[in-house]
Amino acid sequence: MSKFVKIASMSLFALLAAASLAFGQEGAAPSAVSFSGSFGAGLVVVGAAYGIGKLASSAMEGMARQPEAAGSIQVGMIIAAALIEGFTFFALYICMTGV
Repeated sequence: MSKFVKIASMSLFALLAAASLAFGQEGAAPSAVSFSGSFGAGLVVVGAAYGIGKLASSAMEGMARQPEAAGSIQVGMIIAAALIEGFTFFALYICMTGV
């Protein structure tokens, strides 16, 4: 079984398990906005973590291959990471407020 299929099936199982617990609470009406916002926030965080990990990996490889360019690569990496974090905070805000 491929790695993608394993991760997708585990994610689907976790999603369904969390949904059954959330919708099974007594006295609380299921809220689609709350669930979708939480699910969206999770996707945003996972995407940002993947993006920053890929960015750092590529930057480290570039610095190892060309040590003389390490300074400019590091500055570019920090700027790109800050932009990714800024977008992540904006997306989390949008997910949590339901705008």
